[in-house]
Parts: sequence; C-alpha cells; structure tokens
Amino acid sequence: MKMNVAVFFGGRSVEHEVSIISAQQAIAAMDAEKYNIIPVYISKKGVLYSSDEMRSVEPFKKLDTLLERSNKVILVNDGEKVVLEKYPRPKFSNPVIAAVDVAVPVMHGTNGEDGTIQGYLEMLGVPYVGCGVLASAVGMDKILMKQVLQAKGIPVLDCVSFYAKQWALFKQDIIEQIETIGYPVIVKPANLGSSVGIKKASDRASLEEAVDLASSFATRVLVEKAIENLIEINCSVIGDSYDTKVSVCERPMGNDEILSYADKYGRGAKGSGSKGMSSASRQVPADISDEQRTKIETYVQQTFQALCCSGVSRIDCMIDGDTGEIYVNEINTIPGSLSFYLWEEIGMSFRQEMDELIALALKKNRDKEAITFTYDSNILEMQGGAKGTKGGVKG
Repeated sequence: MKMNVAVFFGGRSVEHEVSIISAQQAIAAMDAEKYNIIPVYISKKGVLYSSDEMRSVEPFKKLDTLLERSNKVILVNDGEKVVLEKYPRPKFSNPVIAAVDVAVPVMHGTNGEDGTIQGYLEMLGVPYVGCGVLASAVGMDKILMKQVLQAKGIPVLDCVSFYAKQWALFKQDIIEQIETIGYPVIVKPANLGSSVGIKKASDRASLEEAVDLASSFATRVLVEKAIENLIEINCSVIGDSYDTKVSVCERPMGNDEILSYADKYGRGAKGSGSKGMSSASRQVPADISDEQRTKIETYVQQTFQALCCSGVSRIDCMIDGDTGEIYVNEINTIPGSLSFYLWEEIGMSFRQEMDELIALALKKNRDKEAITFTYDSNILEMQGGAKGTKGGVKG
C-alpha cells in the first residue's frame, strides 16, 4: 500500500518562488510506486491549496488561474489520523482528499524554515521530514546559531548584533562597537536566507546604508567581519543526532564577493525549467586541500549535531584565503533543491535521498512516540472542582 506524502511549499517568505522550484524537484524525484504524492501549496497570504496540477512549475506561471482550479484545503486531526480536507467542506460530498502519513516541508526562509510549519505539524501529530522546531528556529536565526556554535567551540567570525530599534536610539555607540571589529564588515538580517538584505560596508556611510537595508527585512541585525580573500565552501549533511554522513564539498561561484539571490536562483529559474540551486555556477567538488576538506567535514557534522538537526541540511563555510582559517557561516535546514546535486556526486540519487529523508522522518516520529507527553491524572478533580484549593495550583 502506498504511503500518502504531502509536500508543503510556497509560504509567506521572500523565498516563496524558490520554494516552488525546490518542491517540484522533490516531487519529480519521489518514487510514485511507493508514494501517493499530494502537493500542498501555501500562498503568500497563508492559504493552503492542493491540486494534481501543482506537480510541475509551469502552471505556477499563471498563478491566479491555477488557484481558481485548485481546492482550498485544511489539515484536520480527527482523533485517529490527520487528513487533508477541502475547505469550506462541501455539503453533499466527502471533504477528505487523503490521510497524511508523512509531510515533507520544502519551504525556505521565514514561516517555513524557522520552525513555524514544524510546530504546526507537531501540534497536529504529523510525522515530517527535516529538522524539528528547535533546530529550525535556532538554525534560521543567525545570531542564536553563532552563539550556540561558539559555546561548542566551533569557529565563527567575530560579530556585533542589535535590534533595529536599538540602532535608532544608540546608533553612535553601536557604530563604535562595530568599528572595534574593523572594516570591511558584512551586514545581514538576523533571520533571512538566500543573501536577501545582505550588504558589505567599508566605512560609516556604507555601514548606515547597509543597516537600513537589513532592518527593512528583519527586526534584528548581525554585523560581522568581512573576509577580504574569501573562499566559500558548502557541504551537506544527512542524518540525525545519532548518525550523520556528509556530501561532497562545493565552491559556489558568484558574480560578486557576496553570492547574490540572482546568482543562486536567477539562472535556474529563467528559461531552464526548475533547476533551482542545481543550476547555479559552482565548482564540484571544490578544489581544496585534503586537510581543509577534513576540517570542513568535521565542522559541518559538529554544527548539525550541536543544533539538534535531522533530515538534510547544508552548512556554508568560509576559508580565509590569506590565513587559511576556516569558519562556519550559516546552516540551511531546508536547503535549496534539498542539496541533491551534492549527494549525486557521491552516488546517492535524488530518489534515494528522498527515500532516506522519509525513513528518517518516520524514525524521528517513533522516537518521539516513546516519550511521555502526558500524565494520567485529573488535576481538576484533585482541586475540588471549581472551588480550587488555598494557595492555587503550583506548576
């Protein structure tokens, strides 16, 4: 009997379109003999839709027309299983589209990669692919992520972080603190991906401009030392807290020293089907020394486990070409194209990757079911009904 797999994509994020591309790649890669694949598109307004037409990128080019032909849907826990239902529920026909055995979130950025949809699926009780709420939330927040990695002794760049409101009130103090790091610096929104809102600053004037840009995308801003002779190296990890394996390393090649959103996705999304991240310019495998490769593999596995990750992630590292020092830059807990192109280089097909991710999701769910979440008692009866007891309830 086939397993019902709901693939969630889209969402309220600046990476909405990239999510559509990645999801179509995942849907195309999954084994239709094993899985009944149910596309679930989340609009930029947060409305869920589903239809068989959503199995390819082409219909999304005329989005309004596609949505008119699609069903609005909701997820419902009926006490025994979670089902995908038409909404509003039809009066004279069965509203159920399918029971959901496992969910595959392929949603990049805010409201998808940050723990939001993971918390929703946790609440409903749906097994799902990828990182849990904690790992997703911390991995998405560049400031918290760096703090966790620093505590674990994993090398990251020196930085200064602050709220946008603090910048408005204490700009001079913050600038002086940043200048102790020394120019040039990289200014980033704390919780966005795909290089959105990121800018380099070489003096006070460009710093203020960069902070204003970052503040337009997030309430918190991260400023870190820029590596002048930067070599960016990315590596993917698959597994869980107990067992991990690493992919081949890649070196992205952008048109600027900061790999832009257009570098990552523009060339793949225009006129070339749904190649996504797999079409970006890159050197695979990266031309680095065995010593550098070993260090990077160690750091990415340590990062994956320090953040309590599961499923597939891509960890982006930086090599200082002048000193040879290696730093962890950030983690993508739902990487573009699910990093399939990095796994193909070591003999794992995208289909095999999806099988493994679904198996990891079911294993994670079994582990969770072994944990006690409730205690069999009725505290309301113990408290004497509505009267309660003197001193109240102690939590």
